Amino acid sequence: MSHSNKPNATRTLIYIGIGVAISISGTFMSCNDKFVESQTVFDLPVNRTMQELLAGYDTDGDKKITKDDAPNKDYFLVSTKGDTVIIRNTYYLSNLLQELAIANENAQDTALITLRQIQEPPAERISRRIKTQFWDDLTRTIDEKGINRIMDDDKMHDERRRIYVPYDDQVGIAYFHNLQKRMPKLEVVVLPENITPEYVESINNMPGILALKIENNKGVPFVVPGGRFNEMYGWDSYFEGVGLIIDHRLDLAKGMVDNFCYQIRHYGKILNANRSYYLTRTQPPFLSSYIREVYAAMHPKDKKWLEECLATAITEYENVWMHSKRYTPATGLNRFYASGKGIPPETEPGHFKAVLQEYADRHKIAVEEFEELYKAGVIKDSTLDRYFTHDRTLRESGHDTSWRLDNIAADLNCVDINALLYKYEKDFEFLIGTYFKDSFTVNGKTYTSAYWSEKAADRRELMEKYMWDEKAGCFFDYNFKKEEITDYMSATNFFPLWAGLCTHEQAEKMVPILMSDLKAKGGILASTKESVEKYKTSEVQRQWDYPNGWAPHQMLLWKGLIDYGYEKEARELIYRWLWTITQNAVDYNGTIPEKYDVVNTTHKVYAEYGNVGTEFAYITKSGFGWMNASYQYGLSLLPQEYIQKLDNLENPDVVFGETKKQ
Repeated sequence: MSHSNKPNATRTLIYIGIGVAISISGTFMSCNDKFVESQTVFDLPVNRTMQELLAGYDTDGDKKITKDDAPNKDYFLVSTKGDTVIIRNTYYLSNLLQELAIANENAQDTALITLRQIQEPPAERISRRIKTQFWDDLTRTIDEKGINRIMDDDKMHDERRRIYVPYDDQVGIAYFHNLQKRMPKLEVVVLPENITPEYVESINNMPGILALKIENNKGVPFVVPGGRFNEMYGWDSYFEGVGLIIDHRLDLAKGMVDNFCYQIRHYGKILNANRSYYLTRTQPPFLSSYIREVYAAMHPKDKKWLEECLATAITEYENVWMHSKRYTPATGLNRFYASGKGIPPETEPGHFKAVLQEYADRHKIAVEEFEELYKAGVIKDSTLDRYFTHDRTLRESGHDTSWRLDNIAADLNCVDINALLYKYEKDFEFLIGTYFKDSFTVNGKTYTSAYWSEKAADRRELMEKYMWDEKAGCFFDYNFKKEEITDYMSATNFFPLWAGLCTHEQAEKMVPILMSDLKAKGGILASTKESVEKYKTSEVQRQWDYPNGWAPHQMLLWKGLIDYGYEKEARELIYRWLWTITQNAVDYNGTIPEKYDVVNTTHKVYAEYGNVGTEFAYITKSGFGWMNASYQYGLSLLPQEYIQKLDNLENPDVVFGETKKQ
């Protein structure tokens, strides 16, 4: 029990239960029918109150108050006016713990906490904290001010704080060599002009961060996903940007576009992430969309910035996708393809044990010995080399991992990459036609909007030829090695809705399939159970498969549905996803994780990599990047009446009627 320091002989007893506060006389005090709008203030000793809460309500000792604790007893607070308030609700108790944790972080001995803070409606609280706290906590810079926050994580395997700088970034080289004088442990490595797979393999035991843009003697800021992902990731950054623009953080969204352009100019591609072992690997391309959306939000417009970014994006399109192994001449379409040698070094020890065991058995040696000999090049095996080409390619696709891509990724013209490149072509058409008088020159070549319109039309025709299954009414990946269409039902099959690629007749066939096959109680599934069962070769649960759901899939398909006029379906899927986030945050001390099991509507995901964003004490400080963005984006699309339903935690199956069981 916590007491005010200000005694008062006249006290009103207020009971805080499930969504209401009731005075002893029985009078209801409510806000939005469920929550009290009250300025009742508690003057609380921070450390003592936190210890009381943990001792009484954190029964599993994880420094959080969650649904799993569920102690059946009241907690008494006395306000500064002397009113006694009784709290019996996990959500309110966890909110109180969080507010105390914030005060503790600020080195406060006491804290003035209002009843309104404790009872803050969940959708409002989640959105507010994303906007005012999470984005800032996820922001990084690669400079003197910010470098330690990245360098001190567990991905730096030795005591050296190693930074790799491009050979042609004279500003960066000068900056970091100067910084090295003040940071003795900082090791500055200037990359060679020609970054080969052999070179990247040679520095696997010397991991480091890759430099990003230095401007005005400061690192250009960017947002990281969170948790162990403490660097700038490729497609994560675009989805984070959607949320940042909604939250009026154009500075950060623009900064990430600038860092993307820096990567293309100096590393040749947008990197999987800015770590040394990602130098041969890119990510799903979203730069053209990012440029358009940031420029649309700019006031005033910076046309020189647009011109530079557009030129860089066209360079990426030509060099990374159309004039490389990522282009397949046999079909005229694209694939993901990550070069590199050996075992991906970022994977956890033992990750490939089951794969390597088969090869070790052939050589009649222990798997650990085989792995070392294979890494050293003593044992050579072209089949295993090909497996790791597929594996690195799978990681480049962003979908690491899925049975859809397992040991086959480099042989597929995937629907997602081709839909994304179609969007590039349409974006280039729009930007050149709208802002550059229909003529734009890059590297001596002049492009018109008509050129890009024709490129997009050609891609649409080829995708319909190779990827559209008229009988199934859906797009599927195409295996150009086997010269056959696949049948794996994945959320990526519906990316053409977001890209605006499919006809309205195709959309009429696709949308019912999406709503029947991939809709679960908590949102859109990454893939169907039937596809997993058909193609899995072990019982390992791949994280980008059933029963899991991911923020980027939700966000892309919401917009695709809305663009094609399916507002009702979009609204339902938005509500289901936001309800899952909200319910888990209410039940689990504000948890906002990387992904969800959308069948069981829980963050307790039992897949190969666990779930980032669930490990914290007292209060989550950052959530997870694209999950935060999906919440802000979803709220921006959802009518107010549904936001009220979220605050009331109304079950989506009740709101929208009975659904197909997944």
